[in-house]
Parts: sequence; C-alpha cells; structure tokens
Amino acid sequence: MSDHIENRLRSLRLAKGLSQGALAGIAGVTRQAVCAIETHQYLPTTAVALRLAHALDARVEDLFSLGSVGDLIEGELLGGAGIERTQSSPVRVKIARVGKRVLVRSVASLGGLLNFAVPADGLLTPAARNSGRRGTGRNRVQVRLLRDRETVDGAIVVAGCDPAVFLVGEHVRRRVARASVIGWTMGSAAAVEALKRGEVHVAGLHIVDPRSGESNLPYLRRHFKGRDVKVVTFAAWEQGFMVRPRNPKGIRGVGDLVRKDVSVVNREPGAGARLLLDQRLTASGIQSRSVRGYHRLAASHLDVARLIADGQADVGVGARSVAGLLGLEFIPLQVERYDLVIPTSLMEAHHNLSVFLDTLVSRALRHEVQALGGYDTHETGRIVEWRNPREAYGVRGSQD
Repeated sequence: MSDHIENRLRSLRLAKGLSQGALAGIAGVTRQAVCAIETHQYLPTTAVALRLAHALDARVEDLFSLGSVGDLIEGELLGGAGIERTQSSPVRVKIARVGKRVLVRSVASLGGLLNFAVPADGLLTPAARNSGRRGTGRNRVQVRLLRDRETVDGAIVVAGCDPAVFLVGEHVRRRVARASVIGWTMGSAAAVEALKRGEVHVAGLHIVDPRSGESNLPYLRRHFKGRDVKVVTFAAWEQGFMVRPRNPKGIRGVGDLVRKDVSVVNREPGAGARLLLDQRLTASGIQSRSVRGYHRLAASHLDVARLIADGQADVGVGARSVAGLLGLEFIPLQVERYDLVIPTSLMEAHHNLSVFLDTLVSRALRHEVQALGGYDTHETGRIVEWRNPREAYGVRGSQD
C-alpha cells in the first residue's frame, strides 16, 4: 500500500469490538483480505472499501485518506545532540507519540553508523527550528514530515542498551508494515528515568542486586514504587570483560585493572555495566581512582567494544554478543536477565505494543537472537510480577 494513504481500518474495527473474521463476514470479503489491508499489504478497490465502510457504519474517508507526508507537526525537542548545526542545514529527526506528548529527537543522537542506517521521520528545518515556542519549560519545535502521521503515531520507543532492539524492530515491521521500533541507547537507570518522565514506551534494564543476586526487581521496587507496569523478560545474557583479541595484556580478573599497563573504558553512572564494575571493585577492595581510565566513558556496549578493538583501551565491561561481533575475547563475570518495563496505561492505549510483545515470543525472532551468541531466549516473553518475585505469573505462548 502507498505510504501516502492513511489507513484506519484496524482502529475502527477494534472500536466496534469486531475480530477480523467477523468484519470479513459482514463485509462479504475474506479474513485474509482484511488482514492484508490492515497491515498495508493490499490497497482495497473502491467496492471493497465501500463494503468495509458500510460494515463499520462509517464513511470511506473515515477508513482511508490521503497521507500527511510533507505536513508540519509540532512536538517537544528532547536532547540537543545533532541540533547544533549550521542554520542552513535541516536536521533529521525521529518522532514518537507517547501518551498525549509528541516527542522529537535527532537521528544523530543514535551515533555512529545508525545515523546513516535509521530513516528519519521528518526534518527539523531552520525555519521550523526558529519557530519553536519557549517559556513553557519545554522546547517546542516544528518538523516537516517525511512519513505519514499514522506511521509516526504507531512507533514504539524503547530505551536501553541492548542493540538487539533494532532486530526486534525489523521483525515487528514484518507483522505490521507501518509499525516501527525506535531504540534510544542509554544505560539502565537512565532508561527507567526516561520511562518515569513519559518519554518512552519501554525501558530495558539489567541491574543485578549485589545482596540477593536477583535481576532488576529490587531496583524497580526502589525506583519505580507505586507504578503499574508490566515487566517482561527479553533474554538472559552474559556480561563480562571484553579484551583485545588473544588478550595481549593477560587480563584475567578485576585485580588486573589496577596494573599501570592496563587502560579501562567505562560506562556512564547508572548503566548496568558500570554498576557491575563498581560491585566487583568494591568486593575486591579496589578504589576507582586506582583504575586507569575509570572516568573515560562510552555511550554503549558497542562503543566500548569499538574502542577496545581500535586499541584505544585494553578492557571494558560489556555483553558477550557484542564482544563476539567485533572479534574480542570475553571473560565472563555474571549471567543477567534483561527485562523490558512497560506501563500498563500505555499497553492499553498503544495497540502496537501488543504486536511488539507477540513478536518477542515468535520463533523466528527468538532463534535469530539466540544465533547472535551470548543470549538465552528460553524465558523470552515471560511476564514477571515485580512486586513479589515469588509469584511470577504467566508465560505468553510461543507463536510462529
């Protein structure tokens, strides 16, 4: 289906409480046709559009209309990375609707190669940038759309540090053509805070409590008290020291980090990798000031690995899958559970979140994530009761 046609068939069908099969029966078309239209794989003929409109007691233009590519949309600008450019250059941005807010971020804030691989939703032009309203505590800007509004509204924003979220996004698009996943790379603590501020739909975290050895739930009880959320397991992964191929410095454990010939690259405070390193240093009685490079920061697992691979550092904490991607040696420290936190209110308001969760437990995605190395997807999709860890409930059934 053309990107210039807005399609509201699914939302109107759900508002009427009809299944695809029920609507197909009333309209005299096949369920497969309804499915193909809703997933933007088939543009209906005039006759089919009229039948569907009659079945839903609506007008054809209520179901289908010309898209809004090229329109201006106003939103809140988050972050400044990539915005400080010449006044004559437009800025590529991603746009997401979280609740009632329209949020805008520069694509450049994704960093590195993703800036070239991730398509923009619109352009923050110099004129639109200057027209932003200030004085309300939020930086209001206007963006010229490169995609239709329905696609923008259907995006799911996931904050966290697992690069596999971009793979999830591709599998989500295979199910619903206009659904997309926007991954904002940040540490676990920052992701949870972004979720609390209403800036993302999903927060990913991997923080192991040093006392109980339990993943994530103790942290949520301390920092997310009183919030009604779902906690869904994405995968278990190994985290440890990443070192250069063949480990030329002979690094075996945390005690080697105090050597004068060893240089560390670290993550920002609040990142799961930073917390793990701090825990291991404390347990060994090592002060951070004794570690060369402790205050040198990288923004992600991939950035840590690249600095090591380029010979700019000797060791850093990261995931086994990332170490394998760049051909680094890996020294395991612990197995962690990477969970996704989703407010229940957003689950009810954003229909693509159910597609997102169904995609997580699909065999195709689980097998592909497992093939990345360092992931265990046996509990992927398990919904965890985070207020009482002894009463975990529900496992979404595997789907094709």
